[in-house]
Amino acid sequence: MPDIVETPQKRALNTEIQQNIDILNQELGVKKSFDMICRELQYGGKRFALYFVDGFAKDDIMNRIMEHLANLPQDALTSDVIKKLLETQIGYLEVEIVEDLEAVKTAVLSGPLVFLLDGETKAISIDARTYPARGPAEPDLERVVRGSRDGFVETMIFNTALTRRRVRDPGLRMEYVQVGKRSKTDIVISYIEDVANPDLVQLIKNKLQEIIIDGLPMAEKTIEELMFGRNWNPYPLVRYTERPDVAAVHLLEGHVLIYVDTSPSVMITPTTFFHHVQHAEEFRQKPIIGVYVRWLRFLAILFSILLSPLWMGQVMNQTFMPSFFEFTIPEQQLAISLFWQLIFAEIGLAMLRMAAVHTPNPLGAALGLVAALMIGQVAIEIGFFSNEVILFTAIAAMGTFATPSYELSLANQLVRLGLLVITGIFGFFGFIAGIVLWLVLLIRTKSLDTPYFWPLVPFNWNALVHVLFRSPVEWNTKRPKILHPRDDTRK
Repeated sequence: MPDIVETPQKRALNTEIQQNIDILNQELGVKKSFDMICRELQYGGKRFALYFVDGFAKDDIMNRIMEHLANLPQDALTSDVIKKLLETQIGYLEVEIVEDLEAVKTAVLSGPLVFLLDGETKAISIDARTYPARGPAEPDLERVVRGSRDGFVETMIFNTALTRRRVRDPGLRMEYVQVGKRSKTDIVISYIEDVANPDLVQLIKNKLQEIIIDGLPMAEKTIEELMFGRNWNPYPLVRYTERPDVAAVHLLEGHVLIYVDTSPSVMITPTTFFHHVQHAEEFRQKPIIGVYVRWLRFLAILFSILLSPLWMGQVMNQTFMPSFFEFTIPEQQLAISLFWQLIFAEIGLAMLRMAAVHTPNPLGAALGLVAALMIGQVAIEIGFFSNEVILFTAIAAMGTFATPSYELSLANQLVRLGLLVITGIFGFFGFIAGIVLWLVLLIRTKSLDTPYFWPLVPFNWNALVHVLFRSPVEWNTKRPKILHPRDDTRK
């Protein structure tokens, strides 16, 4: 757990503007940091100080506001200065009052402009910021043949707008908090007020408030670790999505979303194991096609976990090998045992996957050529691997790549490696024991007090049918009971 950091005490603004300027210039590093700007100005007979970060402020808006203030007569700001500026002089929508030095510093570092006035104990914050941003594009990890091509980006306000475009419900809430003593990272908790379980919403708020840390350099991943713990459990306890339509679907089901500024991934909470095996493509096709695709994906995921260790266990104890499967038994014994062949193949597969992530796109074809010819084929010819080992490792790899959730695919890969080890030590009965331990892990896991293996444990037949079969939209009349929604009816 991070060390507890004391919350800074609020310091009121002084009526003498020069004292405020001296303090802020020192603490914000004006003249030490080239991009931290303080402009001292004179408008309407009043002394002003304007603070902003170069690169965050919109120049055209700044210029218009300053041009207007420059035309004020000398006696225009003699009384009720703050009120007059807000109501008649600053013609901008996103304006608020800031009342202490800490709030001024936070506002400036977050991007808005801040005006300090001589003789006033309040400042004016103008949210005329802009961040470097890329345009919404289809996420690489969640591509669909048909469907929207926009995706979340690193700018949080864009992401909330993409969600509201799809859910125009007046009950949709976007609640703002900041986490991180130094980073002051913007976070939004999103839910539909008359659908989501209020206890779940409050639980998430409490967990965010309990986070005391300097900063969130890894954005949503740091939030997940601090909120959920269970760092030695490989299975993901939240689902990440970069698709606004997927986020909207989960909001309507009663989930709570967490947006973290600087991250293009939105956290969906809570989730179960079966949330991670669904893909938007299933809902972009006819229900019968969706069922076929879903079952094909289930089969691929099972192959990615079980096939290699199951085959090795049957080869080690051939009495459990079905007669129709005996042709897969290697005909000759190599210098390296079957167990070590599979372990080395798993390590090689993980290294190739890692290399693919770090390889520039133009060199991707060359990496595939190296993997297929120089490693795979040569390794077989010199007797390092048998053909069967390469076959079953390749099938497991395809199942891994067919898993919609990247985090789930990595967890399954670790489980497969663990099953190989325990099967290599104890044989086929070790494989059975490994499966039992794996199921116990899934059954005992919870995500925000939500059973991870629901609807199998606890068993819910209606929900299980919707997991196994992509049912027509008109059949989905109820929201998932495990979320305890306030309104459980979809129609």
